[in-house]
Amino acid sequence: MSDDENDNVDQDSMADEWAAAMEEQVEEEAAQAVDLEEFDEPAAAAGTGAAASVDGRPDLDVILDIPVSISMEVGRTAITIRNLLQLNQGSVIELDRLAGEPLDVLVNGTLIAHGEVVVVNEKFGIRMTDVISPSERIKKLR
Repeated sequence: MSDDENDNVDQDSMADEWAAAMEEQVEEEAAQAVDLEEFDEPAAAAGTGAAASVDGRPDLDVILDIPVSISMEVGRTAITIRNLLQLNQGSVIELDRLAGEPLDVLVNGTLIAHGEVVVVNEKFGIRMTDVISPSERIKKLR
């Protein structure tokens, strides 16, 4: 076999591996997808076997103790690795936000609100100024 034929065989096998990996990823994502509409319909009608409350709706108490990560984002920027390596104490990085503009409040990386910084008992906090509705948050997840 010539080098060109070997390269073609290698590229074909690599393409097959990528296709298989992409297909596997799609299958995993489909298996992990949560049908959020399930919360809108009665558990008895859905037949999912989910815990149901007295009125036949899903019992959300089973998820209320799950911890989530909440963070506040002041702003973002993109810099080159060269500039990143040149940073030292006292360096200033310009962000994409104006001073006084509300911060983003993120839960597990998903935007849920905007707010302003406050100080409570000598600790920073955030006062929510605009909370995104639950229906809008669900739309963003889909």
